[in-house]
This record gives sequence, structure tokens and C-alpha cells, in this order.
Amino acid sequence: MSRSPAAVLAVAVSAAVLAAASGATAQDGAAARPTIRDLGRAPGILSPGPLNAITDVAGVKVGQVTLRSGDSIRTGVTAIVPHGGSLFRDKVPAGLSVANGFGKLAGATQIRELGEIETPIVLTNTLSVARGIDGVLDWTLKQPGHEDVRSVNAVVGETNDGGLNDIRARVVTAADVVRAIETATTGPVEQGAVGAGTGTIAFGFKGGIGTSSRKLPDSLGGFTVGVLVQSNYGGVLSIDGAPVGVRLGRYYLREEVENERADGSIMIVVATDAPLLDRNLERLANRAFAGLARTGAAFSNGSGDYAIAFSTAEGVRRTPERRAGQAMVADWPNDRMSPLFVAVAEATEEAILNSLLKAQTTTSVIDGKPVTVEALDIEAVKA
Repeated sequence: MSRSPAAVLAVAVSAAVLAAASGATAQDGAAARPTIRDLGRAPGILSPGPLNAITDVAGVKVGQVTLRSGDSIRTGVTAIVPHGGSLFRDKVPAGLSVANGFGKLAGATQIRELGEIETPIVLTNTLSVARGIDGVLDWTLKQPGHEDVRSVNAVVGETNDGGLNDIRARVVTAADVVRAIETATTGPVEQGAVGAGTGTIAFGFKGGIGTSSRKLPDSLGGFTVGVLVQSNYGGVLSIDGAPVGVRLGRYYLREEVENERADGSIMIVVATDAPLLDRNLERLANRAFAGLARTGAAFSNGSGDYAIAFSTAEGVRRTPERRAGQAMVADWPNDRMSPLFVAVAEATEEAILNSLLKAQTTTSVIDGKPVTVEALDIEAVKA
């Protein structure tokens, strides 16, 4: 369903009026909620970067478009841009790992075949993947120097936000995707019920977008690993090994386990400035699932669990000159990969917890029935 400029303006004005009347916006609510570090918890042993975000990896940008309107539109777009140059010209090496393939990740086979990414990575809802591809194509084809481009591998991931969003309305447009890419910035990343995480649910609580990073000591290379997640899956929520989901009475197999649904999905995007080629980037993506497991994920039959890792290091970029013939490129050795594995597991775990903690309670109307998904109880996490 396309939206005219007038309709978009009407939605924006209505949202502004409602926000003024209530004295707060959804983003204000997220800002008031803490991250896991704000609660005195620091998953793992490594230190985060200054922003504790995927944008701690130099050059990486994130843009988000949040769509909230009426009683039932709760969705959006999140775009991750690996570097500020020409991505199609200077492709980045990448690796893909799939823990459970119940998903619709566009561009996956070419990542696995060629080991590279040539577009921004876009996240949205399941029925908007096609619109996501359209938006990535629109943005890529209009870039200077791309007048003769005839093939583009758009990378678009998804989770199903139909529990809080009228997903069949398909309100995401190609223009929304272009806007997310064009407004992407370095710096702090908004977390919680924003962008592609506006309507997601995790462990029965409000999920969303979360991010975190780890900086290795200079003796281990000094590299940064950043992670961004779109959380929308189930299981038994665990924080620092404590079964918080059991304590709060929400978990997979409850009352057989009380019909709590474990299916869902998660998209994990990993960025690093370590000079890794696609093989070791796939290994890095594999280890992101260690962080997912620590949160109590069920890895259920109906869950699409994907991790994409890319390197921004200039020494490994797939430039036209390097693609034209034999080239010498940097390659971090296998024997020194383990600290990076620790970093990605820790950052993934923390990003997921932040996606839950920063998300606020969200209401909607689905199939004519009111729905409320509560935010994770902060006091229960403190206990």
C-alpha cells in the first residue's frame, strides 16, 4: 500500500499532535529506559567502544525510519551502511551464518557464493522484503557512476512483526528504505521499539533494535567488533545466567508450557575493522549465536536466525583494481581469531538485552482485537 505525500504528512502531524498532548513520544519512552550497563551489568570481560554501538566501527552508519500510525501500524526500516564510499564499487568482504533458516533473507546466496556485500544491509518486516529490495535498488542505481549497472545484490533481512503490526497492509515503501539509507549517520544508535524493531516481540516482551560493541586490547590487535540486532524470537529469557523469563512467568514450553510461542526470528549484523576475509567473517558470524544462546533462545523450528558479518578494513575491500586481477590483501591469521570470537559473542548478548530493556510497552489492534505487549520489567532484571 503506497502512501501519498499528503497522507504521510497527515500521519506525521497527527503523531506530533498526539505526542504534544501526552507530553512524550515513543522515543522519549525509550530514552528513559536503561541499557543493561545502566543497571550495573556488564556482560562478558571485554570493554565496549565509546558508544557501545555498531557505529564504534569507524565509518559504519545506521539509519532508521519508524512507522507508527492509527491503531495497528507498528513497523519500520533499519539500514546499516558499511562505509561512506561507493559500496557497489568498493565492496566489503562478508560472511553469513544461519542457525535456523525459516526466513526470507534476500541476497543470501550471493553472499555465500562470492563472500562480499555491495549494498547497505536493510532490515524490515517479513512482507516488506520486496519493498526493501526496491528501495536498495533505487538508492544504488541513482548513485553517481552507476549509470551502466545492470545487476545489484540487495541485502534485505526481516522478522515477522505481525503480532503488533498489520503486516498485511505492507505500508513500508521503497521511499522509506531510501530515507533510512540516506539519513544513516555515525554516532549513537537509537534502540528499542524503533525502525525495524517497532513491532517486534522477544521472549513474550517487547523486543526491538539493540546494539553493542567490544574493543580488543592493543595486544590482541586493537580491533573493534560492533553488533546490531532486530530481536523477535522466543525461549526462556536468561540474564547473567539467571532465568528471568521463568521468574516472570514467560517462557517457551510453559504449561506445556502455557502456549507461550517460541517461534520468531532474529537478524544479527556484525561489523568489524579487523582485516578479515569472507571465510573468517563466516566464522565470526557463527560465534554471534553463542551470544544469542546465552540469552535463552530456543532456536525453534519456526525461527529464522541469521548473522551477517562484514569487515570495513580498507586492506580487504574488493575494489575494482583488486577484482581486475590477482591482488595482495591483508588477512588476519586463524590463530589470532579467538579474541574476536569472544568479542562478537559478548556484543551480541548485550545488544539483545539492550533491545529488550530500551523497548517500551506497545499497544495495537490486530484482527480487530486489542493487543498489548509489555516492556521487560526493569525491577525484575535488577533483582
